[in-house]
Amino acid sequence: MAKEEFEIEIRSNGEVSIKTIGIKGTDCLEAANQIVRMIQGREIESVRTSEFYELDSTHVDNMNQTWNRWE
Repeated sequence: MAKEEFEIEIRSNGEVSIKTIGIKGTDCLEAANQIVRMIQGREIESVRTSEFYELDSTHVDNMNQTWNRWE
């Protein structure tokens, strides 16, 4: 399993930037949202990196199990 990290930048105007690293698919959105909730912030903008469009192996396995069920 790849190392999962957050890169958090706090700017002088109080804005916070959160980047997830090593978290694939929509899991990165949930992970970033958890940080936003913890700091009691609100999302202004969301930018998806290439990792967002990658599927983790668990998601692929679950998709295969669902597909096989209908065969």
